[in-house]
Amino acid sequence: MNFEPSDIQKEIQKMTREFAARELIPNARKWDEHHEWPTDAVKQLAELSLLGVAVPEQWGGAGLDTVCYALAMEEISRGCASTGVIMSVNNSLYCDPVLKFGTDAQKEKYLAPFARGEKLGCFGLTEPQAGSDAAAQETIAVKKGDRYIINGSKNWITVGPKADAMVLFTMTNKAAANKGITAFIVPTDTKGFRRMPPDKKMGISAAWSCTMYFEEMEVPAENMLGKEGEGFKVAMSTLDGGRIGIAAQALGIARAAFEEAVRYSGERKSFGKLIREHQAIQFMIADMGTELDAARMLVHRAAVMKDKGQRNSQESAMAKLYASEMASRVANKALQIFGGMGYSKEMDAERHVRDARITEIYEGTSEIQRIVISANMLKD
Repeated sequence: MNFEPSDIQKEIQKMTREFAARELIPNARKWDEHHEWPTDAVKQLAELSLLGVAVPEQWGGAGLDTVCYALAMEEISRGCASTGVIMSVNNSLYCDPVLKFGTDAQKEKYLAPFARGEKLGCFGLTEPQAGSDAAAQETIAVKKGDRYIINGSKNWITVGPKADAMVLFTMTNKAAANKGITAFIVPTDTKGFRRMPPDKKMGISAAWSCTMYFEEMEVPAENMLGKEGEGFKVAMSTLDGGRIGIAAQALGIARAAFEEAVRYSGERKSFGKLIREHQAIQFMIADMGTELDAARMLVHRAAVMKDKGQRNSQESAMAKLYASEMASRVANKALQIFGGMGYSKEMDAERHVRDARITEIYEGTSEIQRIVISANMLKD
């Protein structure tokens, strides 16, 4: 594998790093503390063409590759994990499935404005009683002429409170389990679509999520994404790509924690010398740096495979599994290096610990990633 980024990849990395330093890092703690949606930052993501990174220019996107997207996600998330996941949802969970499975008419209406950042999209799969087990969902779509009547609910929908449309997964044939799932593109102003207030969460507090209810909601059959009964295929394909984004988000969180801990180790003294001169700290820093590099290689391998059109379910799962668990380990070690100050809200160390933790849960828990990886490895 060629580890040298192309000129355009370097440009994207530099641009997003500078943007994060200028606009995100100075505000991330405030946004987190006040659970404040980063309005201006999201607007600037759109202006920088970062809300449709891998969407072709024909459909309003930047027309770049997945490696560019992973590099950008790492830098944005290094600045603010909440802003990073907002970017990830619109790119990976909304634009990607509409691009891959949508008709030209759907792309014109429901992709181009979102890739340009004029609107935001979200992804509705998780339910109160159906997280990892998609076939257990209870949102039902019943066909009535040229429309479907949808009843049910979704929860933990990131970007939900601000979204203009949702890729919504329903059961059109409960008896068929996974083969009875059907996806729809649903504008959030559809009659019968009701959103609850934003959730109160442990981390990524500026990236609002919420529970949604659908009550006798009528959706035109032309809004079906893909074919009836192929929703599970749409969801799994989408999550393969989404896991690359979340793995890159985890990288950014971990890098923020690591770099801040390294800097602090050159300022804090104990027993008459800088703490970085103690072997215990040196070994922690060595482990943290090594894990970061290993995770980055896994992320970029999966991104390269996606760009080549190669099946990457196993590789994306590996990247997401390792990067997310690595982020928690690195963030915790960074807090340990800060000592008592790391436990204080005056420092960002504790925020990185909280933000890292969710990367092991959303877009497939670590346990689901292990199932995906082992299933691929144990194929006959």
